Amino acid sequence: MARTRPLKILLLGKNGQIGWELQRSLAPLGAVTALDRFGQDGLCGDISNMDGLRHTIDTVKPDILVNAAAYTAVDKAEDEPELAIRLNTEAPVVMAKAMQALGGCLVHYSTDYVFDGSGTTPWKEADEVRPLSVYGASKMAAEFAIQETGCHHLIFRTSWVYASRGNNFAKTMLRLAKERDTLNVINDQIGAPTGADLIADVTAHALRQWQQKPQTAGLYHLAASGETSWHQYASFVIHWAQKAGIPLAVESVNTIPSEDYPVPAERPKNSRLDCRLMESTFGLQLPKWQQGVERMLQEITNKEVL
Repeated sequence: MARTRPLKILLLGKNGQIGWELQRSLAPLGAVTALDRFGQDGLCGDISNMDGLRHTIDTVKPDILVNAAAYTAVDKAEDEPELAIRLNTEAPVVMAKAMQALGGCLVHYSTDYVFDGSGTTPWKEADEVRPLSVYGASKMAAEFAIQETGCHHLIFRTSWVYASRGNNFAKTMLRLAKERDTLNVINDQIGAPTGADLIADVTAHALRQWQQKPQTAGLYHLAASGETSWHQYASFVIHWAQKAGIPLAVESVNTIPSEDYPVPAERPKNSRLDCRLMESTFGLQLPKWQQGVERMLQEITNKEVL
């Protein structure tokens, strides 16, 4: 049966990149209880505290639980897998079981890191998952576990997430471009920079659809359209800054392979996500990645946070 009354929404991870934007996008849907890990009013927002998490969900009794909290330190996860699994797998299972009992919907965010990055074809939702890192494995396990509970769910796999708030790749490139005359940037990892604001807006839109058509629950890919490498992304940002009259020291942006920039956790080289199922199910056209990046650059420049 379609839901038509205002929703009770519990948002976890309100101060993260996506969580911050969700506070805005979810507000028109109903009453939002938004928590960070410190909680408030006797409610626990710390997803490492399973008992506190259960108490919070039981107290709020949300129609929708939006989980924007996660362990996202990809490299550090290689050294502390137990914590990554606790936050990224075990906590979402607690959420899913609680929402199954309440008859509500769990919104959860996953990642292109569930794939091994082989080939050049954009990944579809039903493609085999084979993560290369502890982080990717913890997110993969959560996907399976949430689906196994039978709860209504919207799982969104995203890629290369950024926001104007906090640190991001574009800000790092602009800072380095002011300090150095040469930059070396990886050119063999391909994906689509995706704004947290876009993810939040699509989430709210999908929830409106779910409210009317619960059968839209499921797993979807959600990323900006188009594709780029980190090198092309950096070049785009620097070219934009030059056109905007921002003084830079950089004279060349060189390409390097992933092997020349070793990190503890291996990254997938092919992070292309096929988002046609998302677009057709929810009647959307996802914008080009350049559109969101330009908007973000304009915003951070206006705020003089560089």
